Amino acid sequence: MDIYVQMASKIIKAQQDVVGPVAFEQAKRVDGVKLGNTHEELKIDGDKKVVLELLIKQYEGMFGRASIEVCKNAVRGIINNVPKDQVPQLLVS
Repeated sequence: MDIYVQMASKIIKAQQDVVGPVAFEQAKRVDGVKLGNTHEELKIDGDKKVVLELLIKQYEGMFGRASIEVCKNAVRGIINNVPKDQVPQLLVS
């Protein structure tokens, strides 16, 4: 599985754990995020770094700055597998 798809899936799941099903609905609104019935049926169209950043901004816009911390925590274990210049700025501590 693509590392960006993994990160997006983990972010969506982490947001769902905090705010419930509305997190899934918010992810569907992001250009480039293609979801099936679950966060595991996820595809990213376009520039993956940009789409991931848009996903994080979508959550920030709805739920505030704390949602960025949820995103950072969600990808903590896998973000080191992404070249630093390809990590969305919002995920950089």
